[in-house]
Order: sequence, then C-alpha cells, then structure tokens
Amino acid sequence: MSALRFPENFVWGAATAAYQIEGAAHDDGRGPSIWDTFSRTPGKVHQGHTGDVACDHYHRYAEDVALMAELGLRAYRFSVAWPRIQPDGSGPVNPRGLDFYDRLTDALLARGIDPIVTLYHWDLPQTLSDRGGWTNRETAEHFADYALAVHARLGDRIRTWTTLNEPWCSAYLGYGNGVHAPGEQDPGAAFSAVHHLLLGHGLAARALRSAGAETVGITVNPADVRPADPASAADAAAVRLVDGLHNRIFLDPLTGAGYPDDVLEHVSRLVAPTFVRDGDEKTIAAPLDLLGVNFYAPTYVAGRTDGAGGGGAYPGTEGAVEFLPPAGPLTDMGWMIEPAALTRLLERIATDYPGVPLMITENGAAFPDKAGTEHPDGPGQVVDADRIAYLDGHLRAAHEAIARGVDLRGYLVWSLLDNFEWAEGYRKRFGIVHVDYLTQRRTPKSSARWYQEVISRNGL
Repeated sequence: MSALRFPENFVWGAATAAYQIEGAAHDDGRGPSIWDTFSRTPGKVHQGHTGDVACDHYHRYAEDVALMAELGLRAYRFSVAWPRIQPDGSGPVNPRGLDFYDRLTDALLARGIDPIVTLYHWDLPQTLSDRGGWTNRETAEHFADYALAVHARLGDRIRTWTTLNEPWCSAYLGYGNGVHAPGEQDPGAAFSAVHHLLLGHGLAARALRSAGAETVGITVNPADVRPADPASAADAAAVRLVDGLHNRIFLDPLTGAGYPDDVLEHVSRLVAPTFVRDGDEKTIAAPLDLLGVNFYAPTYVAGRTDGAGGGGAYPGTEGAVEFLPPAGPLTDMGWMIEPAALTRLLERIATDYPGVPLMITENGAAFPDKAGTEHPDGPGQVVDADRIAYLDGHLRAAHEAIARGVDLRGYLVWSLLDNFEWAEGYRKRFGIVHVDYLTQRRTPKSSARWYQEVISRNGL
C-alpha cells in the first residue's frame, strides 16, 4: 500500500480509564463506586474479577508515563475517579485523591505528553447510585460541582476536558439490559439516565467554561448502523429506529437541535418523559470545542414483524428490529472488523453535525496474546499481528475520512495497557502493552512498536 501522511499537528496518543487500570481501590480516602459493588455481585463479572488492583497504575504511574514517552505518545487520555475526589459523590473534596492526578499531570507534562481528562468513565460513587444514580436529577448537578473541583486543582495545566465517556453505555447497559453497573433492567430508567447524563454534561461544560477551561467536549460511541438489505423498507425503518436510539438521541441535543421528534415519540411509548424540563435542552447544547468518537465495529440490523429480535440495550426494539450476528473476521470480543464503517461514520457526523472538530478517542481490538521467539526483541515478547492489522486498517479509514474533508484532529488507541475489561474481567486484552497481572510487569507488544513507528512518521 502507498504511504499515507496525516495532517501536521495531528494528535497521536492512547487512552485508559480509572477503574480499569488504577487499582488502589481503598487507598487515600477513595470511596466505593458502582463498579466496586457490581463486580462483587455474583454472576455479573467474569470469575468475580474486580478492579481492586487492576494494573496498579495508582502506584506505578511514573513507570507507565515513562513507557508512554518511550513510545512517543503526544497525548494521554485518562479518566478521573469521581469516588477519589468526592467519596460520597458530593460534599467535601478529598485532597489526597486530587493529589494523585496532580502528580500524574505533572509527570505527563514533564515528558511532553498532553493530558486529556475524562471526568466520568462509568465509576459513579455508590452513595449517589443508592439515591437513584443517573435516574436522579441531583446526580447531574453534583457532577457539575465535581467537575469544578477537579478543574480548580488541575485547570492551570490541563487544556482539554471531556465530560462523559460513552453515555450510551452508562444509560443502556447500566439501566436498560443491566450488563454493566449498576445492573438495572428498566427501559424507563434507561431513558431517564440518558437525559440526566446529557444534562450533567451540559451543566459541567458550562461550569468548566466559566472557570476558564480552554477546550471542552464529550466522548460518545456513535454507531454506523447499516441495513441487512439496502432495498428493504422494513430494514430502513429498523436503521432509523436504532440510529435514533444510539446516535441522534445524543448528538442532536448536544449540537443544539434538541431531541428528535421520532425518538421522543418512541420513548413516550415506554415512559412519560417528565424528566425533561423546560430549559434542559438549552443547557445540554453547551458549545462543544471537541467531539470524541469511540469506534470498534459497525451494527447491522433488519426489520421484523414477527415479534422476534430486539434487545434490552435498545429499549422498545423488541419485535421490530433484528440485530444481525457479526460476519467475517472477528475480534476476541466477537466484534466485526470493518474499517470502512469508520470512514462512513466520521463522514456522516461531519455532514450532519458540521462545525465540531472530531477526535477518535478510542479505537482498538482485543485479541488473544501469543508469546513467541520470532519477535525481533527476542523470547518472551508478545506478537499481536492481528491487532496491528486492525489498527492499520482503521487508521487508513481515518485518513480516508480526512481526505474527504472531515475535520479529524487526532487518534487515541485503546488501550495503552491490558486492563480490567468491565464485565469481561481480565480475560480480554485490548492493550498495546501486555500486563502480567501477577507481577505487574509491562511488556510492549509488537503493536506498541508498530504504533511507535506510525507516530514517528506521522503516518503509515
């Protein structure tokens, strides 16, 4: 393939999340989160794995930052653990929790790595969950207070702030089908959570901007929804419904258009949307300086009229939509590999929601690691050719989107480290760096060395 170069100042980096790597679950005043509770609920997480230790990044951050610098990362996206800052989700700020992120930020800047903060990556303080979590409007208000507390300590050094990570997952997987914390299965609660997550974003974005934050955004995981049969009217209707529940319910209000009428009509069949108050949509539409896009795989659907299909992750699709099983080569998560879907998705977002710069804030794949002596660095190294092929294909897809006029500012690989993969525990490995969970030894995989070369060339 011909060489490809990315725009000058294109941001190359990696991403992680607090509960997935930090460990130190009981250190320095950290309170319990919904994932501490959920991972201890029998049958919820693979083999009862928890994030108590994870990658022990809390104690090994200096080693990890040195590794980032060795790989040439220009940016590092990490999340702040709300329970470290406010153990009960509100009230007094825990200075020892902020001290950790203070040290991490300084270590990154000393190595020339730009810190990108995500304020919420799913680890809601358990005390707030006990009071309704994201179904309770007060959680959105507390989130804005928490955002200000973090900015007050780190705002003099951190330029880029994202409020939420993948509110689709928090709402639908946490409250719709219950496969993520807090594990509820209630369509009405899922839609209430969608709204209060978005409201929390709007309140926090407004607060951050008033405090002087330079760049404020949000990270979503939009879907490239495709019909099983492009000529089928029923399949087109299924695409419209799923696109509304996955994409437009978030992107439309975030960019000032308010909730789509067809989505509100669908929601109203399941729950009265009384949680939406006058002025909320204006708050949600706080100006965006950056939209983070997390992408892994496309979604293929077909229309149904026989009562089959549907899924709790998309409330109200039962009997109307069939989600097709993935075809072709799959990742270890069972996800379909189709890089062209990323190009389509980025181009669609740029067309339908113009004027907002984009960044790929997560993209990567889980594959079983294979230790082998054929690696040029010698025995004990980890060869992951499948991951390299996945990343190469998706970077070429991102480059194609740029060539078509998409304002794409950067790419952050998921993930820097193998980690606690939520309900999958430690059995799925997304990292470009292998982590031995018994010894905590870090070993850059062949994909890490490949990515190091991509960054040094600014291209493929």
